[in-house]
Amino acid sequence: MPSLNLLVIAEPTGSYLSLLSELGPDVTYEVTKEIARAEELAPSSDIILTGVGASGVTVKAAIDKAGKLQWLHSLSAGVDHLMATRLRQSDIPVTNAKGAYSQSLGEYCLAAMLYFAKDLNRMRKSQTSGKWDVFDIDMLEGKTLGILGYGDIGKAAARRAKAFDMKIIALRRRPDRSAADETADEIWGMDRKLELMAVSDYLLLAMPATPDTKGIVAEPELRAMKSDGVIINLGRGNAIDEKSLIVALQEKWIRGAALDVFEVEPLPDNHVFYNLDNILVSAHTADHTKTWTEDSMRIFLTNFARYTKGEPLLNLVDKGVGY
Repeated sequence: MPSLNLLVIAEPTGSYLSLLSELGPDVTYEVTKEIARAEELAPSSDIILTGVGASGVTVKAAIDKAGKLQWLHSLSAGVDHLMATRLRQSDIPVTNAKGAYSQSLGEYCLAAMLYFAKDLNRMRKSQTSGKWDVFDIDMLEGKTLGILGYGDIGKAAARRAKAFDMKIIALRRRPDRSAADETADEIWGMDRKLELMAVSDYLLLAMPATPDTKGIVAEPELRAMKSDGVIINLGRGNAIDEKSLIVALQEKWIRGAALDVFEVEPLPDNHVFYNLDNILVSAHTADHTKTWTEDSMRIFLTNFARYTKGEPLLNLVDKGVGY
């Protein structure tokens, strides 16, 4: 194999980067998060790997300078920032970490539903106040989980929800691609979005960030939901119009929300979400298992081995749709 130059744009202190030693002696690499150094290394780079701590500004600057770039891999699943560069119109393959985080996010979806079904917030408040509080709880059995975006995350959540005897209705742009799916009870097209909102006891958003998904849930969708419905967002923060969601939660149009992603991250201090009692907030950490960075890196190493053998790359981004 001819020697290859790899530019890794990431925070250099990440322990997962030790796995780069497995690339072998024919690969020269350097890890940097500094824009000036990335621009200096980019012209000679055959491959770019973007990791934890890679700013969009630095990544774009490196891509613009990388005249001999043959492949770019992202250690995150979201690639919307990459689709805003020249890569989208180029023939340079882009791959991502699709699948690395799906199982943990599927578990989180179940945790969020159980949080509301069992009213764990009330239980905890009663416990800390020393109150013997007897109340009725809900079952997940027989409830409907609607899934907006039936990719790896949606399917991981569906499999787990099915074990609780929930009904699964999924929405996706191309329902025909799930014709062989055996988990969802029904798979609808996007033209039935409001209908999905109306029948779902729990509504999971697991969509990538594209121009079409921005604000896909706003006031009309929230008003269409059941008054005891719960919305869960594990995809991208801008999929929900947060101003409408705040009103919906304050005025109790819906029972609650579980959010791991937000329009602005980190959430500003004293944001209203911190003070609402019908919301579960996590700091974009629902997929942060103890090995999440290593798991993602393993996907890159597998792809690197395929690249050097001339085999098709896994997790190729469809630039036409942006994910």
